[in-house]
Amino acid sequence: MGTTTGTRRITVAQAVVEYLSKQYTVDTVNGVEYRERLIPGTFGIFGHGNVAGVGQALKQYQQLDPAIMPYYQGRNEQAQVHQAVGYARHTRRRQTFAISTSIGPGSSNLLTGAALATTNRLPVLLLPSDTFATRAADPVLQQLEQPYAYDITVNDAFRPLSKFFDRVNRPEQLFSAFHHGLRVLTDPAETGAVTISLPQDVQAEAFDVPEEFLAEREWRIRRPDADDQDIARAAAAIRAAKRPLVIAGGGVLYAYAADELARFVELTGIPVGNTQAGVGVLPWDHQHSLGAIGSTGTTAANAIAAEADLVIGIGTRYEDFTTASRTAFQNPDVKFININVAPIDAYKHGTTLPIVADARKALAKLNAALGGYRIGADLEEKVAAEKQRWNGIVDEAFDTRHTPLPAQNEIIGATSRAMDAKDVVICAAGSLPGDLHKMWRVRDPFGYHVEYAYSCMGYEIPGGLGVKRAVLAEAAREGTQARDVVVMVGDGSYLMMHTELVTAVAERIKLIVVLIQNHGYASIGSLSEMLGSQRFGTQYRALNQEQHSFDEGETLPVDLALNAESLGVKVIRVEPGEKVIAELEQAIRDAKAAPEGTGPILIHVESDPLLDAPSSESWWDVPVSQVSELDSTKQAFQTYTDHKARQRKLLG
Repeated sequence: MGTTTGTRRITVAQAVVEYLSKQYTVDTVNGVEYRERLIPGTFGIFGHGNVAGVGQALKQYQQLDPAIMPYYQGRNEQAQVHQAVGYARHTRRRQTFAISTSIGPGSSNLLTGAALATTNRLPVLLLPSDTFATRAADPVLQQLEQPYAYDITVNDAFRPLSKFFDRVNRPEQLFSAFHHGLRVLTDPAETGAVTISLPQDVQAEAFDVPEEFLAEREWRIRRPDADDQDIARAAAAIRAAKRPLVIAGGGVLYAYAADELARFVELTGIPVGNTQAGVGVLPWDHQHSLGAIGSTGTTAANAIAAEADLVIGIGTRYEDFTTASRTAFQNPDVKFININVAPIDAYKHGTTLPIVADARKALAKLNAALGGYRIGADLEEKVAAEKQRWNGIVDEAFDTRHTPLPAQNEIIGATSRAMDAKDVVICAAGSLPGDLHKMWRVRDPFGYHVEYAYSCMGYEIPGGLGVKRAVLAEAAREGTQARDVVVMVGDGSYLMMHTELVTAVAERIKLIVVLIQNHGYASIGSLSEMLGSQRFGTQYRALNQEQHSFDEGETLPVDLALNAESLGVKVIRVEPGEKVIAELEQAIRDAKAAPEGTGPILIHVESDPLLDAPSSESWWDVPVSQVSELDSTKQAFQTYTDHKARQRKLLG
């Protein structure tokens, strides 16, 4: 980048758009350097807060050159964040989108998306508009007024949900706001939602912008190396362990460390269990892969975890599902080595062996330090036996045929068989994420995308659309055929946010959606029953006026396939019956055979919500009422008390 001089008189919004078009991430992986646009496009829904600011700027640059900052329309502000997050995950956090909104509800609609991005440690740039900085018109339409603090606006709600927040009340503040905002956006340890609030009058204000601010800038992705002393201590702990276990999280994938992890486990024989974000670190049938771990884990991973004396967490934040609410590790002498680029995660469980470093670099050093070490034959034999037992359980779940309505297990099996190795499955909330976590047979590091840190109903379709955008860009860049993206979603999540199907129709994006209709909330229904609440409020039924209950009325006459058709989506209906699974599998293959550019395809299939997935032989801590008039709740509380007694602090 050369030095530039001089200024240009443009508006704040124009400066923002041009500035963002010139930002690049630079990343080096295995000696290969990647340089990509950090912000390849901007989403926006316009109102009086941004139509004359960012909206005008986007239009102006579109006329000058559409490639400067492509605009994407979207139908819901929250869904636009989900699209950006899906894109960011598939690009391994090297790219994301900016999102412009109007003030008031347009801005506050971003809040759930901001929380999701920050919880998942995924970058997204939020540009909510704000009320007048000058207060020339006060209060304006949609302005929040608080008598105790008149400077508070709706956008202050972003502060606890963002990894970085700033408000540009004067044009000159633009420089530091975006410099520090993008610093956080591109920091692997700190990334999440970056929110820069833009008052509507400031957006349209002109000022003299230095050409240096508008020049190209590179943001190198930090890949901190591991301290040699930390590696030596970790290697000594591993050599002393009898039953070590790796827990691999999303940080392994973001660090492009899957190959280094494979070398580590093949060298040492140490088995690997993976979190939701870590699915794909090893193929499902790898000799040392135990699959999912924890509350939604495999029996294989949980059996090995129960006896582990050393847990090597790599790129995981140890969510309660991962640790089975701190009941997974029952060895009284269990210790933890935590490798993570984020200190907050490296120090979890009170470990005395934190390694704050890039996962790939730390693993490379550990591989060099552990030459000649291998676990005992007894542990290898147990790993093989437990894997064989679990694979048999999944085979049975996939191959059992229930009629006329199939189990969700069968639907997952059919979808897996119909998809190619490089295709991507998308999911988020409900019973599907848990069932996919334990049973999905992943074959590619990019093949599994389940948002489960925030478990947000409605993420599935917009998140899948974001992944598909990344897939199409990937294929264009590499000159290859685009991966198919298959969204699996239940009717509950579909009803929460299916509006981005219209976006896919408008852009003719081929997104395959498998919509599982079970007339309610299957996951919470099952949990409610386990906790003694008898599936209360979890079924889609007509209101019983006498009891004011939705639990026992007639099934609602809602046709979601027809709903999708009304939005312009091609729909394939798979009818209940003896051949439902074979027909579903063929429907997915037919959808995959459709050429790119034909728009979204939705496959509608009904399931029996009362047929559960195989047990993980694990637990999740959800408190049960300590006193109750319901016998079902009393029994559930006794079960809860028994599990609670196994919970540990895990300090060490």
